[in-house]
Amino acid sequence: MIVGEIVAERTFHLTRDSLVRYAGASGDFNAIHYRDDIAESVGLPGVLAHGMLTMGLAVQPVVDWLDNRGIVLGYGVRFTRPVVVDPTDGATVTVVAKVAALNETETRIDLTVTCADATVLGKAQVRVSLV
Repeated sequence: MIVGEIVAERTFHLTRDSLVRYAGASGDFNAIHYRDDIAESVGLPGVLAHGMLTMGLAVQPVVDWLDNRGIVLGYGVRFTRPVVVDPTDGATVTVVAKVAALNETETRIDLTVTCADATVLGKAQVRVSLV
């Protein structure tokens, strides 16, 4: 493994059904996640994916890449843009995970997370320990 190496890539397609399922699992039934009229009334461009759903999807390729070879030590992101989920077409979130730094005890993986050609999570970093 070397700095700059891409270790995982994945594309996730979200639909309004995805948001309903996540709301049920998380208990987050804020209407901006399922009603266009409410989302627009508060100045949003439409129904948004839950931030924690986006964050969870983004780290999943790294978890899958680790398999049983290591553990996640830490994970953090900044929410930079919302993921707008169209009622017909949904939304596609793309994740690219790249080695950013290495030392004897841990590896930092930087995530590039985009939707509709825009970065939706900034400073998305996963610290892992390989065994």
